[in-house]
Formats: sequence, structure tokens, C-alpha cells
Amino acid sequence: MKFKAFSEKQLTTLVWWEKHSPYSEKDALICDGAVRSGKTLCLSLSFVLWAMRSYSKSSFAFCGKTIGALRRNVITPMLPVLRTLSFRVQESVSKNLLTVSAFGRENRFYLFSGKDEGSASLIQGITLSGVLFDEVALMPRSFVEQALARCSVSGSKFFFNCNPEYPSHWFYREWIQKRDEKNALYLHFTMDDNPSLSQKMRRRYESLYSGAFYRRFIKGEWVSVSGAVYPFMEDAKMYCDPPDEPMEEYCVSCDYGTVNPTSMGLWGLKDGTWYRIKEYYYDARSVGLSRTDEEHYQALTELTGTREIRAVIIDPSARSFTEVIRRHGRYAVISAENAVIDGIRKTSSALKNKRVVICKNCTDSMREFSLYRWDEKKPFDCVVKENDHAMDDIRYFVSYIDGSGDSFSAFAAFR
Repeated sequence: MKFKAFSEKQLTTLVWWEKHSPYSEKDALICDGAVRSGKTLCLSLSFVLWAMRSYSKSSFAFCGKTIGALRRNVITPMLPVLRTLSFRVQESVSKNLLTVSAFGRENRFYLFSGKDEGSASLIQGITLSGVLFDEVALMPRSFVEQALARCSVSGSKFFFNCNPEYPSHWFYREWIQKRDEKNALYLHFTMDDNPSLSQKMRRRYESLYSGAFYRRFIKGEWVSVSGAVYPFMEDAKMYCDPPDEPMEEYCVSCDYGTVNPTSMGLWGLKDGTWYRIKEYYYDARSVGLSRTDEEHYQALTELTGTREIRAVIIDPSARSFTEVIRRHGRYAVISAENAVIDGIRKTSSALKNKRVVICKNCTDSMREFSLYRWDEKKPFDCVVKENDHAMDDIRYFVSYIDGSGDSFSAFAAFR
């Protein structure tokens, strides 16, 4: 792997812990700012270089929102660089463990997921000499603080990386605003700090976000959200006529409700784009009559017709309806990822770059796009829990294809 010249902030990230550095006595490094600003790879390399220079036979931790995201965003890009630098790396995928050897030393690097409040228990008991958090702002405070408490070895250091969130976020208040108190070095990155990023790629990333997400991910600002969740969907050009069938693949996403509406979308893949070609939307309150799970299942079969459906991505809380679908044996069922804000980010990007397109006949989706709002009364990112049922099922679908890829190779396990 070849690198262009490093920017000043990238170089500082790589060597801040060196004894000749003016920051060598700091206990932590915090890197935040824009996407594609070159902070993640430099931070992860710095973490391993520092660990191998400082310790032997010690344990360290890489922490991410999920193990999959950690491998994709941090480990996979880092390993070939380490090997180019003559580090020996043994990876045990089943144990989520990297064993790294260099300079006559060997250390263990464990991979941990900080996805929810229960994750704190996963890291209890281990003694660490240092820890790196990738996307720390997406992790619960309980997990982060438990991981920090594990770093009881003398000289241990903390490495933090994140994109900005809302300004009352605990990490912003407790670490970035109190960085002097925490004895932490703070480096704020923009795309200008990544010399390897071309102007064409900068324009591409700038086109993927709007509103508060643009200010957060492109400008690198910790700002509050307000107004419409997807303001760009007010443009009629964001919708299209259903393309000709057949499609390459079909899938259904579902947000289930008994009193609240049930929303299901039929998706078709064509030439790399997923189209929402049909939908089912039943609002028991407005109709004045609830439907049973069997009646919703009948609606699902009418929505799909004779098409071969790879899977139904369904609201994870819809246990009774999930059981009905499975009992009939026609469709594979996958429980949806229900991280709301992360899912909104992914959906915003997928809609703007036309990876996902809503067809004009999906009128309930179009209606909800115009009404779906941020809750400005809350001090943190939160959507108003109204007009969000098609929004939820679309988010479930986008979060799934973002996690597993458009080829649906993962479906083999469900067939």
C-alpha cells in the first residue's frame, strides 16, 4: 500500500505518543470531524505502533459499534499496512483476536462490540494496557466507561475516533469539552486533512448529505438537528415510475403494528438500484378495524404475488407476525436492525445517491416523507413518533442491505 504525503494532523496522530513529541505526556487522543478525513487509519496504526513500542505480552482492545463494522472500517484496512511494515499478524476470527509481533515483542489485541447497554458486561474482567474506540459517539457511555476502567496498567492510553453528533452528547460534554481536565489531545479533522482524497471524491461525499448531517459529516460540527428528517425528498425528482419487471432480486421490508399502522414495501433490484415498487399500508385507527396477523399475512402474499422473495426484513418487536410468516413456510424472515439514528443516516445517503429509489405509486411513503420530523423539544437526536411507519420499514431495508451487501449472498443461511 502506498501513501501520499501525510497532512500535519495525520502525522501528529501517528506519533503523538513518541517521547520527543510535545504531547507524549497526554493520556488520550481524540480525533473527530468530517467523514473521509483520514483519521481512522492513522489512529489505528498509531495505536498498534504505540502498543508494540511500549509493551510486550500485554492485552489491548479495539472497540466498535459492532464487530462487523470494526473489521470493515478499522481492521481490514489496517492489516495490509502492518504487514507491509514487517509486522507479523495472526488473526483468530472465532476469538475476535489479533496477535501482533514486532521488535521482538508480541501483544494481543481483542475486538469488542459496544452496540448497547448490555455490552459493558462483555469487557468486564480483562486487564488492558490501552484501548481504541472507533465511532465512540455511537457507543453507550456504560460500555466506554467500563472499557476505560479496564486500562489499569501503568502508562496505558486511550484512542478515540468519531464523527460529530448532537452538542449535548455525553462524549462531547465529558471528553471534548473537558479535554484539558482529561489530559487529552484533541484533533479536529476536515477533508482538507486527507491529502489522498481527490476533489472528485470530496464532491461526491458532499452530495450525500444535507442539513444537519451535512454540517456534521462534511463540516465536522457538533450541531442539533431540526425540521424534516429527509428534506431533499420534497423534490419530485426523487421519485420515479416503477421500472419494468422482472427484477434481479426481490425483498420485502415490514414495520408491524396492531393499533398503529402496518407498512410493508416490496423492493426490486435492477442495475445496482433497489426500487420500492409497491407497498401495503394499513392504518387500523383511521379504518376503525384491526386486522389479525393472518390477515396481514394474506396482504403480504398479495403484495408479492408470484415473485420469488428472498426474505422479509421485519420489525424485531413483531414476534407474533414473524411467527405466522415462519409457520407458513413460504418466506425467509430476517429480524431488522433497529438503530434509529444510524439507520436514518444510512437511508439519507442511500436515497441521495440513488442506491434506493421510491416509486411514485408508493403514496404512503411519499406522504410520510413530507411529514417525518425531528423532535426539537428533545436535547438529543430523536424523531417525532408520528408518520414513521413507512419510514421505519424503509430504514430497516436500507440498514440490512448496508450490512450484508446487495448480492444477498447471506440469504443462503436462511433458505
